Amino acid sequence: MVLPLDLPLVPAPVSAKAREGRLPLAATTRVLGSSPAAGQLIDAVERRTGLRLTEVDSGPAEIELFVDAASSAPEGYTLEVGDRAILIGADEAGLFYGVQTLLQLLREDDAGWALLRADIADAPRFARRGVMLDVARHFFGVEDVKRFIDSTSALKFNHLHLHLTDDQGWRVHIDSWPLLTERAAATAADGAPGGFYTKDDYREIVAYAAARHMIVIPEVDLPGHTHAIGVAYPELVEAPVLNDALVTQSEQLGQPLPVAGEPYLGWGVGHSSVRIHEEETYRFVRDVVRELAEMTPGPYIHIGGDESLGTPQADFDLFAERATAIVVEEGKTPVAWHEMGSAAGIARGTIGQYWGMTTPTGTHAEEAAHFVERGGALIMSAADATYLDMKYTAEFPLGLTWAAIIDVRRAYEWEPTAVLAVPDEAILGIEAPLWSETTRTLDEVEQLVFPRAAAQAEIAWSPREGVGRTWESFRARVGALAPLWKAEGVDFHPAPDIPWSAR
Repeated sequence: MVLPLDLPLVPAPVSAKAREGRLPLAATTRVLGSSPAAGQLIDAVERRTGLRLTEVDSGPAEIELFVDAASSAPEGYTLEVGDRAILIGADEAGLFYGVQTLLQLLREDDAGWALLRADIADAPRFARRGVMLDVARHFFGVEDVKRFIDSTSALKFNHLHLHLTDDQGWRVHIDSWPLLTERAAATAADGAPGGFYTKDDYREIVAYAAARHMIVIPEVDLPGHTHAIGVAYPELVEAPVLNDALVTQSEQLGQPLPVAGEPYLGWGVGHSSVRIHEEETYRFVRDVVRELAEMTPGPYIHIGGDESLGTPQADFDLFAERATAIVVEEGKTPVAWHEMGSAAGIARGTIGQYWGMTTPTGTHAEEAAHFVERGGALIMSAADATYLDMKYTAEFPLGLTWAAIIDVRRAYEWEPTAVLAVPDEAILGIEAPLWSETTRTLDEVEQLVFPRAAAQAEIAWSPREGVGRTWESFRARVGALAPLWKAEGVDFHPAPDIPWSAR
């Protein structure tokens, strides 16, 4: 039997017990702790309440933050809120996540602002808890990405996958191939303005994410989704392959078909490929991977691999083997969409990202399993459960429907280890992608992401059979996040199946 959780926390902690009463907060409330998390707590409380708590470096304090590796598992924490609040993180990440829990305990009543009293012990189920932001179909600037990092790291996500390149645009500067951003970054889907990150911009994003214990994973999507490369360097790509589905979709949406050498303003897929048998292609791949690796302290480079519909299978497999080997040679772990599992010789240890359905179709399950056979592991992004760009309802103005219509309950009620016939330990965790075909602004992104990202956060963090791990419990708890999201400026969708709290 799953016990109810009587605290308004998302994701649900490993264990939590409410105490009677509240711990009042005022401007005189003292915060002790040398960690950056102490300052982050003070800033967040001020945004929420207008109260600026007092930071002290010694003596007694009403809120104390410490790091003690023996207190919990990595990224875990313990929290006691009684007459004082004592937060002990297993590491700095655990302290940061404990602060996010403290902020969810912050409530206003007629007596003013206070913390709900509780005893909590917590640590994550999966080490890999990710979100993806597609900045290629529509571009989002540095400040928008920072806002996205803030709102998702607050739910204890710890990886940000940036989809930096696609048919519609190339979004990061590469010194050795400067025409990528000179010629292939100015436009976006539907003719929207484009843009790109300078190297300083990219480093700023990486550093901002790291301060919130989030690892950035850059993706260069290859060998398909590469029309933009041809706008800059036509010698690197094949002529577009116009499949029937692409032609039909373009007619239905009133979008143009791809034309070699011209920016692509539609969002159909499967028509582009780099030239697999040209050595210049692999010089390009190596240069791009090397420059990204130099700017990316995290261990991963995502090399893409999805929807290469115009590439013969033997050519695709050859490219997959060479591209993953290049990533390894440049000192990073390759990540690829599950189709690259079709290549027998992908680099050992390559991580696969499964984006098929919760009930696998075609060869998707076999392709995904091959990563495990080659000493790698899997990230689960089942499209009919995790894709944040799918519509909530058929009438919702944003999003697509090709994978599914995903209401909040459907986003919550799936299990990452039950999709594929691989050992549970082969599942690193989950990632919830936001593809940006229909989203031009970050407000529109947030409408699609929240509250469904909270459902994915609970799946990734909370024990499968833990306290409160039911739909009825979750819907009540996520509804209690409304005041916090409003205070932080998160433009969430007030889904009608959630009882939203006013304070």
